[in-house]
Amino acid sequence: MSAARFSTEDLAASLGFTPLNQARLPAREITSVYCGDLLSHVMGTAPEGSAWVTVMNNINVIAVASLAEVACVIMAAGSRPNEDVIARADEQGVLLFSGAGQIFETAFQVHEKLQL
Repeated sequence: MSAARFSTEDLAASLGFTPLNQARLPAREITSVYCGDLLSHVMGTAPEGSAWVTVMNNINVIAVASLAEVACVIMAAGSRPNEDVIARADEQGVLLFSGAGQIFETAFQVHEKLQL
């Protein structure tokens, strides 16, 4: 089965994730989904263009997301960053979302939409 086209705009529209800075940044196409909380591992293994699902919400997440060139970061389990983290995400062009579901549940929702 081929992957469906799915963008960061679709995360809020079809999956109900809360955009934290979407209005200020252009949408990006999501090509895969990636889960991880160990930042050094994410930095070396997250695929470019992926929707990275994590419970981490500190400023280092933004640096890793930028280096890995992920399409966006989805902070699962209700995790939300503070305003300094959101400001840094804006500066680095990193799209942030928050979702209530646990990591697996959140990643599986994205996976289903991508039809992987």
